[in-house]
Amino acid sequence: MSGANASPIGRGHQEMNSDECGKGRLKLFLGYAAGVGKTYKMLDEARQLVREHHDVVVGYFEPHARTETIAKTEGLEIVPRRKVKYRDREFEEMDTDGILARHPEICLVDEFAHTNVPGSERVKRWEDVIVLLGAGINVLTTMNVQHIESLNDRMREITGIEVRETVPDWVVKRADEIVLVDLPPQALLNRLQRGVVYSPEKAQQAMDNFFKEHILGALREVAMRQIAHEVDVRQSDPIRGGLADPVQGQDQKERILIHVSDSPSTAALIRRGRRVADYLKGECFAVCVLTSGDLNTVEPHARELIEKHLDFARKLHIETQILNGQDAAVTLVDFARRTGVTQIFVGKPAKRQLSFLALRDFVMKVVRLATDMQVTVVAEGR
Repeated sequence: MSGANASPIGRGHQEMNSDECGKGRLKLFLGYAAGVGKTYKMLDEARQLVREHHDVVVGYFEPHARTETIAKTEGLEIVPRRKVKYRDREFEEMDTDGILARHPEICLVDEFAHTNVPGSERVKRWEDVIVLLGAGINVLTTMNVQHIESLNDRMREITGIEVRETVPDWVVKRADEIVLVDLPPQALLNRLQRGVVYSPEKAQQAMDNFFKEHILGALREVAMRQIAHEVDVRQSDPIRGGLADPVQGQDQKERILIHVSDSPSTAALIRRGRRVADYLKGECFAVCVLTSGDLNTVEPHARELIEKHLDFARKLHIETQILNGQDAAVTLVDFARRTGVTQIFVGKPAKRQLSFLALRDFVMKVVRLATDMQVTVVAEGR
């Protein structure tokens, strides 16, 4: 694809064979917006792998009526899609069982963050990919940076749109190699205007909304920062062959504690804490403090929200705990001190909340008590 640059991190495709545990390897083609060339680049690599006599199939491909990209599938074996009926309509999804039965060496799976039609065996396509990897099948896949879960709030700030389809950060970290497929925003807008990405009507609608140069520029910067972070992680990870000193890393280990409450802003707090822990290569805890220590004694609506937030934290591979204490601030800081926490994340209460005064007092007390730790008070995003 003319103008598209690809910057890889990790190992090259010549080492795409399954590892010693018999598990598949994951290669992720990451972009910042539709039309930068992720699928094209993935198909181009697949064709090269076929020329090198690798056993390659296309598990799922979304053409979007892009003739140049569709042409890249010529000569590649495509596993037929599975038909799923939902609300008197028929949809097509990736046939994971069919791919497992075929058991190729390498499988291409477009749109990693896709949500499967209700009634499918798994909710998300990335969950299907995990199954393929577990069976020893290597996977090439595509996604945009805005689908990374911990970036959800940042993406809403940039675009004004809440991304519904997300991939947990731990899944992205599972990738053995990440390739940034890059295209300058102006070049992408030129492709839109020429009708390469979408039909003329849809392209104009896109340029009036999401596809504005300043938004694309901001998204591109986030994607580049993400790749820089991944490079840093891989270079400093002894398991991946980096040069970091494991003993020194343990001595300087950061531990992030996230306070979980029934506040709607807790989800954003969890994302922020998870992301900071990832950047610092530290551990992460999500802790809720109850006077009884038992969620069943909490008012139903508040209990539902707390359970939802704790479940969300667990999905991001954050260790969760419910503490029993009459004074929430004292209990939280005491737990933090006993477990070697270095940073505490608490949410700044919104004035519209009924418990604003109580929450404000809680936050101020945490700040006063945790003098030996960094306390970050995160305001709710608008």
